[in-house]
Amino acid sequence: MNGTDGNTAAKRLRTWWASPPRTGLQRLIIPYEFRHLRVFGTMRVAGGSVAALAGFICLAYGVYGWAAFFLAIGAANFAGGCWYLSIHTSAPGQP
Repeated sequence: MNGTDGNTAAKRLRTWWASPPRTGLQRLIIPYEFRHLRVFGTMRVAGGSVAALAGFICLAYGVYGWAAFFLAIGAANFAGGCWYLSIHTSAPGQP
């Protein structure tokens, strides 16, 4: 009488996060981003380039703390974007 109907919020979140099916480290990617890997990969590479440019400008003015921050953010975004694009190109059935 007090049993659950099996349609709880946690179960819905688990099924939402599991679609589309992914393996390994690809589960770290948000499902919406995983469905649009090329777009988000390109955006991350572009954002990483802008952050790296800001880091180089900070280096030119001698603000080394901010330069290190922007260069680290730029490197992380650039690496993530390249990872997204490599997953997109290696996926079977992708145009």
